[in-house]
Amino acid sequence: MGWFFLFFLVSGFCSILYEIVWLRLSMAQFGVTTALVSIVLSMFMAGLGLGSWGAGCAIRRHGEQIRIPALLIYAFAELLIGLSALAVPAELFWGRHLLERAAISSSSAYYFFSGAWVALTLIPWCACMGATIPLAMLAINRSFQREAHRSFSFLYLANVLGAVAGATVPLLLIEIYGFHGTLRIGAMLNGLLSVLAMGLTLRSSAKGNDQRSLGTAVDRVFIRPLSGNKPLVLLFLTGLTSMGAEVVWIRQFTPYLSTVVYAFASILGVYLAATFVGSRVYRYWSRTHDHEGGLVWGALGFVALLPVLTASPFLRVPSFYPAPLRLVFGIGPFSAILGFVTPMLVDRWSGGDPDRAGKAYAVNVVGCILGPLVAGFILLPLMSERWVLFSFALPWLMIGLVPRWSVGPETAETQTLQRKLSYALAALAVVGVLTIKDLEHLFVPSQILRDDTATVIATGDGMSKRLLVNGIGITQLTPVTKMMAHLPLAFLEHTPRSALVVCFGMGTTYRSLLSWDIQTTAVELVPSVPRLFPYFHSDGPELMRSPQSRVVIDDGRRYLERTSEQYDVITIDPPPPVEAAGTSLLYSKEFYSIIGRRLASGGILQQWLPSGDHVVKAAVARALQESFPYVRLFGALDGKGFHFLASHQPIVLRTPRELAERLPARAAQDLVEWGPEAEPEDQFAIILSRELVFDQMTSGAPAAPALQDNRPENEYYLLRRDLPERWISRLAVPH
Repeated sequence: MGWFFLFFLVSGFCSILYEIVWLRLSMAQFGVTTALVSIVLSMFMAGLGLGSWGAGCAIRRHGEQIRIPALLIYAFAELLIGLSALAVPAELFWGRHLLERAAISSSSAYYFFSGAWVALTLIPWCACMGATIPLAMLAINRSFQREAHRSFSFLYLANVLGAVAGATVPLLLIEIYGFHGTLRIGAMLNGLLSVLAMGLTLRSSAKGNDQRSLGTAVDRVFIRPLSGNKPLVLLFLTGLTSMGAEVVWIRQFTPYLSTVVYAFASILGVYLAATFVGSRVYRYWSRTHDHEGGLVWGALGFVALLPVLTASPFLRVPSFYPAPLRLVFGIGPFSAILGFVTPMLVDRWSGGDPDRAGKAYAVNVVGCILGPLVAGFILLPLMSERWVLFSFALPWLMIGLVPRWSVGPETAETQTLQRKLSYALAALAVVGVLTIKDLEHLFVPSQILRDDTATVIATGDGMSKRLLVNGIGITQLTPVTKMMAHLPLAFLEHTPRSALVVCFGMGTTYRSLLSWDIQTTAVELVPSVPRLFPYFHSDGPELMRSPQSRVVIDDGRRYLERTSEQYDVITIDPPPPVEAAGTSLLYSKEFYSIIGRRLASGGILQQWLPSGDHVVKAAVARALQESFPYVRLFGALDGKGFHFLASHQPIVLRTPRELAERLPARAAQDLVEWGPEAEPEDQFAIILSRELVFDQMTSGAPAAPALQDNRPENEYYLLRRDLPERWISRLAVPH
């Protein structure tokens, strides 16, 4: 049994590793959109469910005809999973190039074909992952009959423990080896599992064991499972609730954890660690008990609402690591109860039968697929996070009030006590949802919009107006964002005709581009952000109606790949912080290669870098230097951040007066609207006086490579900030 625990410990680690990396590679190839992320995660889960269901059915239908040991088939599945680490990146790359050749410009058609390609890529490999559970259950049942009826929970426990490590360790591996190097590590681990499983099969065959057909074991070992479909309904709801709630947690805890990859890993890590604890408790508890008691369902509904309390800014917590405390006490109890009931339900309904276990797990996976879709695309655009969580908690609160939903016999006295306690929990839950104040109560006055991507808040008066996305401050009214438009346009050798801004923000850069009376396109990922344009600028509605104005809701990189437009200026202002998850895709060499194809002759790219450590600044600077023959660098008006100007043609030297003379009258007024100087010439003089040479950006990290999709130096920084650089250099592979 120790070998099986090891197998699923490592495979759980690898599955999360693959999910993290494959999602990111898919984003690089097809865009950083909510729909694309949902497609990738759904296809990953769909493959797991189909593999589990299909393997169980195959064992039941064809077991008598198959004379191959179950452990040998399991070894072959692990070998295929290892090969997937090498195959999936290539398949995703081919898919993007097929879409480029097809020249699909329609967003809906692009989603359809990219989604179909992601499905064809991921589902077969993920099905191999899902198939390992029924296969391993069968192998256990043939050799360890005493564990037959609890074999699923045993494998589930090991798998979750491995997944806990998979939520954190791959982030460190990515920092050292990049995405592709990390995948190769996963492939080697799966290959090792395959070799070990084959070795155990040979040893067992040499001893004369495990020679029965697959079907023989099915007939001889399994205990009588529960009848009826009630456990399947509960399994569907556990999957729906857990994954739906996870979408809500990301929005609720972002103000405390930020938007970095380590924040998302923290949520996943706490969820999985608590799930492991709950599963371990179930394994111990199930030795002497055969049912859980109805109170557990009401308790599950109650603790599902704890994040409403722990994510509230009005809850005071100790100053020592407040964010982890909020997270652990918010999602830990709910995840632990889920970790208890999920393997329990599968064990009870399957009785150790791989076929029934595969079906039960597949039903749970269906809930896991639908949960994020229901939360992200239906509920969150309509209501606040607290009411979405209440929507997921409500079925469990109601089930707790109905004794017959208890999976097992209960006495009348026990049912009465459980019902009273369930009523008390339901009442407390309703009172809590109605009375606890959330983040939105901090911002008065404000305008709040919700969509399937984020909760967006516009708040403040006058020059103190701010834009927040999921509680994180994105931007404020500042002349720096005006300079992102006027600086590259003024440096052009020819009269500009068109411009593109990626990341709308408050719309200040977009507004400044329009002041040149040129065709201006803005690409924004969050649909609600452009709708708040009038809140920040009184002339916003008029500008939106201008024939020169166009706003596209899309991922900026994906838009540039699909469009055939040529722009005189492209200005990029990725959302802060510079370490935010996914932002490296707007700083990488691959992205600059795409931009180079969309710049008109003599066109200029303006890339904004708000801050960053020595490695980040050097990596971004080198990526631009290696992508464009001509690059200039200026410090910002407020002394914080940097304007990069890049082009395929020389960027001529101009004086402040020459730059100011190139501005149309309306653009000149716009440039000095918020100061700090009263004249455009003086404004440009500040910028030109702050021109930097590239050695000033790269000297702090002379060995840092150019930022690439495979090596997102800005996003993965934990090791280099906490360990000496010489230790990291010894681990890292050549770039």
